[in-house]
Amino acid sequence: MADLSPQAQAVLDAFMDSPVDAGNYYATRSRQIAAALRAAAEQVVPDHANPVGDAHDDARHDQWMRIRYKLLAIAAELEAQ
Repeated sequence: MADLSPQAQAVLDAFMDSPVDAGNYYATRSRQIAAALRAAAEQVVPDHANPVGDAHDDARHDQWMRIRYKLLAIAAELEAQ
C-alpha cells in the first residue's frame, strides 16, 4: 500500500481504531464512519484556523465552522444508531 498523507492517515486511523461491537456489525460500522468523519473535519476544517488577514476573515471563519458543524452533526447522528 502506498504511503498516505498525514491527513488521510489520520482519517484511516480513526476508522480503524474505533471500538468494535462483535455482536452488532451495523453499530460498529456507524461508529467507524463517525470517527472517520470527525477526523476528516479536524483535518479539513480544524476548530481553530489562523486568519489570513483580509476583510473576509470573519465570513470565512463562519463558513468553515458551518461546514465543520455539519460534518460533526452527521457523525453524531451515525454514532447514535
